[in-house]
Amino acid sequence: MFSKSSKQPSAASPTVATGARHTPFSIIGGDVTITGNVEASVDLHIDGKVEGDIACAALVQGAESRIAGHVKAKSARIGGLVEGSINAEELVVEATARITGDVSYERITIATGGQIDGRMTHIGQTAELKLIKSEVG
Repeated sequence: MFSKSSKQPSAASPTVATGARHTPFSIIGGDVTITGNVEASVDLHIDGKVEGDIACAALVQGAESRIAGHVKAKSARIGGLVEGSINAEELVVEATARITGDVSYERITIATGGQIDGRMTHIGQTAELKLIKSEVG
């Protein structure tokens, strides 16, 4: 019934714990305040407070969260307060969001009630302008 060959993790096959470097996202909880820049190569979910710039693949900000700094992400879903500029290809501004800063985006969705107090700039594909000479006879 019991044998000595039980399946114990060995040093040759380490187990992956929660929060390991292979997880697809990182979370900053509601009780956490970070002073300094945050850089993540994966998706980032923020429910706490960050006083510094943020750079990540995708950002999800909770409704009670506060960011005082610049945000740069491929996609961002803003639900709380951002005091600083945002640069994102795809930006979703939720109804609970308040942004005080300039916003640069390729695609944007703003829910009813979402607030942006700053300059909004579309960063689409820039078209090449060519001067065409017209020869009138």
